[in-house]
Amino acid sequence: MESARKLATFEDLAALEDDRDAEIIDGEIVFSPRPLPPSNRTQGGLYHYLGGPFDFEPNGPGGWWILIEPEVELARHQVFIPDLAGWRRSRMPAVPESRPIRLAPDWVCELLSPSTARRDRIRKADVYLKSGVPHYWLVDVPERLLEAWEARDGAWVRLGAWSDGDRPRVPPFDAIELDVGRLFPPVPV
Repeated sequence: MESARKLATFEDLAALEDDRDAEIIDGEIVFSPRPLPPSNRTQGGLYHYLGGPFDFEPNGPGGWWILIEPEVELARHQVFIPDLAGWRRSRMPAVPESRPIRLAPDWVCELLSPSTARRDRIRKADVYLKSGVPHYWLVDVPERLLEAWEARDGAWVRLGAWSDGDRPRVPPFDAIELDVGRLFPPVPV
């Protein structure tokens, strides 16, 4: 007789020596490789262009906490580390002092890599939707592409996809124009 598999929890992650690259998806501890430098730069660009006006600048639209790689417990056996996540300050008045954050974000952004793209597009997208995350962005750095999704009636609805030269106003940050090409490393000449 086969024994039941023990579903991992945050306590299992906390017991790991280096849990920075580990998440729990459907009760399974999943490790991801560290991102490549172009992804690091794109992550920093998103943080700069969104975090500036929405989190830090007193004269910007404001109203958000934007965090890089926060540990978020969406359910007992679902602990994710999105590349970027944001919470409306009206829902989360202060940044928590400890981890994991146990409040679903209002926006999540995942930077796709060959080893994580399928997981981000399918397994994690489904959990984000069921957890009440209303906005989900996927960024494909090699393809220089930003895709935005919005939760409506229990499903993800694609708002669009943008690349170099595009300057969309993308919910939930549609108070500003986002120069998509500037998010990515310059194209070599």
